[in-house]
Amino acid sequence: MIHGGVSSPMIELDNLTMHYGGLKALQSLDLHIPQGEFFAILGPNGAGKTTAIKLLTGLMQPTAGSVRICGHDIQKVPLEAKALLGYVPDVAVFYEKLLPHEFMHFIASLYQMDEAKIRPSTEELFTTFDLHRHASQRIENLSHGTRQRLAIASTLLHEPKVFVIDEPMVGLDPVHARTVKQELKARSRAGMTILMSTHLLNVAEELADRIGILYQGRLIALGTMDELKSKFEGEGAKLEEIFLQMVSDNTVERANALPAD
Repeated sequence: MIHGGVSSPMIELDNLTMHYGGLKALQSLDLHIPQGEFFAILGPNGAGKTTAIKLLTGLMQPTAGSVRICGHDIQKVPLEAKALLGYVPDVAVFYEKLLPHEFMHFIASLYQMDEAKIRPSTEELFTTFDLHRHASQRIENLSHGTRQRLAIASTLLHEPKVFVIDEPMVGLDPVHARTVKQELKARSRAGMTILMSTHLLNVAEELADRIGILYQGRLIALGTMDELKSKFEGEGAKLEEIFLQMVSDNTVERANALPAD
């Protein structure tokens, strides 16, 4: 993380709440993430991770609460907030008939990038993510892993201040997974704020500065690995053990809170 002095959070979720009829998908989520932090959000299926990300990126409007990206309320000033944001969903959407370079230029135009920067930035990202050898193929013909690397490259093209990625390792072989992990970690150290949602606990343990665990719409744990370990079996505890114990404890707690028949 960036050190030296106190700065405003780059991601601010305050009392973030989302209900779908009677379903409470997200309940009063408060989370502030500073510049340069690599934050991982974990949770079982149905915990509220996807809902939180859709609210954070402005794809949905919350029932209550607010989201600010670099100080900009994403509901009140969406253009200002989204200009500083990059988002890679778990299944990226492309214009399938385009070539990778054409797609990159299309994305650059959406962010009104300087024409003089588009080509060198694209070349640099294509080198980083091993995309040059696929430049002559239409996107519809690319493998799942290659499409994932293109999605990440295109989202980094405008150099967002905040980068949100859902399941970053989808379809990646070990070589390219390592490349993605190294690149994202390097960018967080250089000041980019990253929020990652993943089911791969080993990836979260390897990369994240802090980890939040969601369960049934609530944040049930938050802290660094050392802080989370201190609540369980000490230094030897693995994130998998901590995660399963937290979810198990909350399942029992909620069951005990239910009225008897």
